[in-house]
Amino acid sequence: MTRQIPYVNLQAQFDAERDELMPLIEACLAGGHYVGGEAIAAFEVKAAALCGCDHAVALNSGTDALVFAMLALGIGAGDEVITPPNSFVASTAAVMHIGATPVFVDVRDDQNIDPDLIEAAVTPKTKAIMPVHLTGRIADMAPILEIAARHGLAVIEDAAQSVGSLYDGRPAGSLGTAGCFSAHPLKNLNACGDSGFLTTNDADLAEQVRLLRNHGLVDRDTVTRFGGVSRMDSLQAVILNYRLGRLDEVTAARRRNAARYRELLNSQWVFMPPCRNVEFNTFHTFVIQVDRRDELRDHLTKAGIGTGIHYPVPIHLQPAAEMLGHGHGDFPMCERQAGRILTLPVNQSLNQDDIAYVAERVNDFFASVVD
Repeated sequence: MTRQIPYVNLQAQFDAERDELMPLIEACLAGGHYVGGEAIAAFEVKAAALCGCDHAVALNSGTDALVFAMLALGIGAGDEVITPPNSFVASTAAVMHIGATPVFVDVRDDQNIDPDLIEAAVTPKTKAIMPVHLTGRIADMAPILEIAARHGLAVIEDAAQSVGSLYDGRPAGSLGTAGCFSAHPLKNLNACGDSGFLTTNDADLAEQVRLLRNHGLVDRDTVTRFGGVSRMDSLQAVILNYRLGRLDEVTAARRRNAARYRELLNSQWVFMPPCRNVEFNTFHTFVIQVDRRDELRDHLTKAGIGTGIHYPVPIHLQPAAEMLGHGHGDFPMCERQAGRILTLPVNQSLNQDDIAYVAERVNDFFASVVD
């Protein structure tokens, strides 16, 4: 009988939480306070502590965190922001939304931006570097921060996939000018709807983002700058406050699953970016790089194994990016990876037998097709 290994399993997560979480949700709904209030304030304190920062601002999404970070820093039309082209589209979209221009830099074999290529992309119009901590692995920040300091640039961490990750002992979101996190339902720290937050040690930046998330209102009748609506609702804050208490458990399970894959997958056929000593990867995703990716994915689907591709079309080749003037071959590492990457299930609900089953099916595939 075919075994079923889901890529994500939010139902299993809720089943494990139901008895403790439902009374908290009921209390929130019964209290009638759905926007702002104690749950939001508590979440901001906890999120700041988790990320080793002085401030955290609760928002409606990680995308808004990116947009508001740049707006608060005065980045806009005519400015350039350096970022990789292999992220989820939100990172580039945020730059476009504020009227700035994304300047793409290719990536290393670990899928994160290549610091060796950044300096050549800096121009007099550059205002910020936006590294994306893809898969839960923090980008190589030491050289990025050095380049930024040398040129007087802000560093905006797209940390949407890296909550709880560390670089040389420092948490994601604490290394740059601002850290921008998603708490989308598929993230390691996940709400039951869209949510996100921003972290920073800059008190003025935090205050500007608080204004931007709520129409720029300093009180009910006074607007100091035009903002938007990006408030995290209280119900999501209640859920996130509870799940923050279980985040270490989630991280440990994902790291355990990733380590088991590393033991079992045949490195002759499967490339798995190694983790350096400076990295603590929380494995939002477990991405392998292989030849014959699409055939392997079909094979795994038939074996009842859910997979993903993060991401099959680089941003610079998307129809929406046509005005940026890029084409095939501009970012060869990113483009090569796009045809080889496959995301295996690594969620915390899986057990070691599940991981062994997936690894066996991957190895069996290559043993059957490779001479």
